[in-house]
Amino acid sequence: MSENKQGTLPDFIIIGAMKSGTTSLHYYLNCHPEIYMSREKELRFFVESNNWTKGIEWYKSQFIGNAKISGEASPAYTKYPIFRGVPERMHSVIPHAKLIYVVRDPIERIISHYVHRYASGTEDRTLAEALMNFKNESYNFYVSRSQYYLQIEQYLQYYSPNNILVISSEELSNIPQKTLQTIFKFLEVSDNPEFIKCQKKIHTSIKKRRKTKLGNQITSLPIMSIIDHLPSSWKYYLNKLIYFPFSTPIKKPQLSKDLRIRLIDYLQEDINQLRTFTGKDFNEWCL
Repeated sequence: MSENKQGTLPDFIIIGAMKSGTTSLHYYLNCHPEIYMSREKELRFFVESNNWTKGIEWYKSQFIGNAKISGEASPAYTKYPIFRGVPERMHSVIPHAKLIYVVRDPIERIISHYVHRYASGTEDRTLAEALMNFKNESYNFYVSRSQYYLQIEQYLQYYSPNNILVISSEELSNIPQKTLQTIFKFLEVSDNPEFIKCQKKIHTSIKKRRKTKLGNQITSLPIMSIIDHLPSSWKYYLNKLIYFPFSTPIKKPQLSKDLRIRLIDYLQEDINQLRTFTGKDFNEWCL
């Protein structure tokens, strides 16, 4: 079968959550012979301020494979209330899409999110300072992305619950084959045991590092823009190789007992609603 050069609209979207294993899942699904994942992992098409203005033909051109179904993964799709209107735009283009939402222990996700931003240089505060006013919406972008049911509610205005599959990163890590079988059934593709050979854990063994002043200067060099056009997995490891000598290791920060308790209390009702929606207990989580 020849490759579809014009492209087509995707059949499913991995909508998040950030720092919960979407890169690994994108990689796993791309190994399946019946699934084509976009070459660039995070297309962010349905975020108005990102690629929405490029138009549907641009979006279709990202899915040129000849597989049975195609998909993409953009954690920015569950960044409400910072990015609004994403489910509405998505439904207007792919109303019958299936949505996969990967979630993680909410507190661990917040810490990982903070480390990610600190490593990139977009966060200079301590973890305690960054979360000081977490109940204030303007300071809440760390916490709101761990309010998983709040994010799902936005999609339930447009999509049936039957079109939304929620899995945890803990399931994906601890029982990968069973979890992937659940996903294959949801996507209506074959459970191909050969593809399991392609599985590997990625991005988990490399410690986060923060660029030095020289590292940031290298980033701004025009030639470095070439990296942005590479596949996500290549870009990740090439960045690590280039910047390793110009970066310092980051020690995982710890939440104070008081702040942890306040965060758990704040998130508890949302997570209870998630449990009701999914029928899962998420017993590996701290709340």
